[in-house]
Amino acid sequence: MAGLAAARGLAQSGVKVVLLEASGRVGGRVHTVRLAGSDLPAEVGAEFVHGRPPELMALIEEAGLILFEREGDFFSFEDGRLKKTDWEESAFDVLEKLPEEGDRPFAEFLAEQKLPEKVAARARSYVEGFNAADANVIGTAALRKQQEAEDAIEGDRLFRIREGYDRLPLFLLDCFLAAGGRAHLETAVTAIEWKRGEVRVQTANAELPEVNAQRAVIALPLSVMQTGSVRISPQPIAAAEAMAALAMGSASRITLVFRERFWETAADGLSFLFAPGEAVPVWWSSAPDASPTLTGWIGGPRAAAGPVGDMLRDAALATLGKVFGRDDLDSLLLSWHTHDWQRDPLVRGAYSYAPAGAVQASQVLARPVEDTLYFAGEHTDTTGHWGTVHAALRSGLRVMERLLAASS
Repeated sequence: MAGLAAARGLAQSGVKVVLLEASGRVGGRVHTVRLAGSDLPAEVGAEFVHGRPPELMALIEEAGLILFEREGDFFSFEDGRLKKTDWEESAFDVLEKLPEEGDRPFAEFLAEQKLPEKVAARARSYVEGFNAADANVIGTAALRKQQEAEDAIEGDRLFRIREGYDRLPLFLLDCFLAAGGRAHLETAVTAIEWKRGEVRVQTANAELPEVNAQRAVIALPLSVMQTGSVRISPQPIAAAEAMAALAMGSASRITLVFRERFWETAADGLSFLFAPGEAVPVWWSSAPDASPTLTGWIGGPRAAAGPVGDMLRDAALATLGKVFGRDDLDSLLLSWHTHDWQRDPLVRGAYSYAPAGAVQASQVLARPVEDTLYFAGEHTDTTGHWGTVHAALRSGLRVMERLLAASS
């Protein structure tokens, strides 16, 4: 989304732009799967529009897409009982107490609160699940900045794009091509050699082994940059240090499509389900849409070491069977959909977060390197919205504006 947003804006402003994409599709961690017999597709990557971020809302409207807001009740499964809950509220109460000064790992802050064990566990689980982060690593300063950023955009509201999230990157690509841009899919970049005002990009595509330009927008995921699989020579030291300071979170998700909405008997109106301690601890339905799907989520360290593929499906069914007292879910399952983002070599994780001491790293990455290298992506967002589609979009628009200003 970051690279597409920058490329589209630059091309429409008359700049000559070449877009290089390692995958055979566009959208990165936006990845939609269309389901037979269902108007609502499954999302195996980004799913929710968090709040009402103006840039993303404007793009959705421009693309002519339909949003619907999530509705329904929260349930929890604890001590063998399924019941309506205010599970998230107790976690939010803890986050409201984050210190306004200083920065330390959230786990350290949590330990000092001397909370009841169950409340502390909920807060830790929420932080790790929502941020795909390790509570021993993520910083209180970043969490505070994130809370303030979400408050500003009604971040407690969640929306979905009815036609599928992938319609946004496809729309940006169409606009880019219509403006005269050139796009090359399945063209992985292997090296970037540069000096001020000149960039030479080498790729693994034999039909396009090299691209030369005055500037480059680098919108690769944080973890791909951290592995060094794309060599940048000479290495921009400040940017490299900032990237090393940030962390890439882990998350696993699976969407199960059933013959019927079997959960309504025990949990009518289910929106979110929290099952702490179970193999797949967080679930949500498509409510208010009537699609017979449930999506399971594992975030943070548990996801990094958790099940994948068939084992994830089995763990998901076992969790739901236990929660709802069913032993027939295999027979009700029509299909299941997942993507292993941790082991995807083009991504290597879920999304970024700022460890203690690294809250300023994104601001370093947001600075152009000698007006030649421009970094974009959700990990470069400076507004506290790390890990979101609108953070990626904002970073792409930021780069576009700075490039146009530098070219004028």
